Amino acid sequence: MPEIYLAGGCFWGMEKYLRSIRGVLSTEVGYANGKTENPSYEDVCHRETGHAETVKLEYDANVLPLSFLLELYFDAIDPTSINRQGGDMGTQYRTGIYYVDESDLPVIRSAIEKLQESYDKPVAIEVKPLSNYYPAEEYHQKYLDKNPGGYCHIGPEKFKKAAEARVDPGKYEAPDKAKLRESLSDIQYEVTQHAATEPPFRNEFWDHREDGIYVDITTGEPLFSSKDKFDSGCGWPSFTRPIDPGTVKELPDFSHGMIRTEVKSRVGNAHLGHIFNDGPKDNGGLRYCINSAALRFIPKKDMEKEGYGYLLEIFK
Repeated sequence: MPEIYLAGGCFWGMEKYLRSIRGVLSTEVGYANGKTENPSYEDVCHRETGHAETVKLEYDANVLPLSFLLELYFDAIDPTSINRQGGDMGTQYRTGIYYVDESDLPVIRSAIEKLQESYDKPVAIEVKPLSNYYPAEEYHQKYLDKNPGGYCHIGPEKFKKAAEARVDPGKYEAPDKAKLRESLSDIQYEVTQHAATEPPFRNEFWDHREDGIYVDITTGEPLFSSKDKFDSGCGWPSFTRPIDPGTVKELPDFSHGMIRTEVKSRVGNAHLGHIFNDGPKDNGGLRYCINSAALRFIPKKDMEKEGYGYLLEIFK
């Protein structure tokens, strides 16, 4: 199985975070790319050895391509911070991607370039071949499992998002608006591109009950499942949660004299609807109120042939 070495601040939290991701097979914490041999934790922290606290991981590239893994890694760090993550400061807390397979480098560079588009400040993640790595002392291995109340600089919402990540955005691509204008109906185009709202109770999926998944009409990226659909009485399709929390974006919406939270698709940046806090309490209390015109339905029986077979586990 392929391996990669990722540094992202204190390795206690980073190890547990990475281990929570589907497709990660094994993790180990250690010290990478420093100036001395076999350093101790005290050496790394106090004797300027130049090592970075690093997580070695093996992963299943069929489940978790490197580009997807790096997206999730980026989500757990401040990529513009130099020698600091959370409250930890020092060169041992720098961010870094250390590779052992030269063929990984183009993927890493592409991921960094894409990440940079979201920041005005330069991305400060070190990218180098692995020059050395020494496993950390045993008490550091799986530290947060041994010490559940131990220090962690990564917030619980990040862990939840990583654990539920199952949709690789690299599989989907947003077409340009000219192509969308040709392929979408008038209402589909107005909803997804201009944030229009279709009529309640007069749309395709408001009372639809078949097993399957609902995908972004513009890209095919899977968004919601029939398992999480419920009748809210509002006249639009309502869901308690997305298939993968990373597939949707939430943005403040002050239009029409209201304060709401807009929901857009990740890859397509298509307007989907809004999210409210009046959903079923036993399922988290959220209601994703989504326009049917923003969705395409894939029946469960067709998911395999349409390329969504990896999501059939939802229905087990």
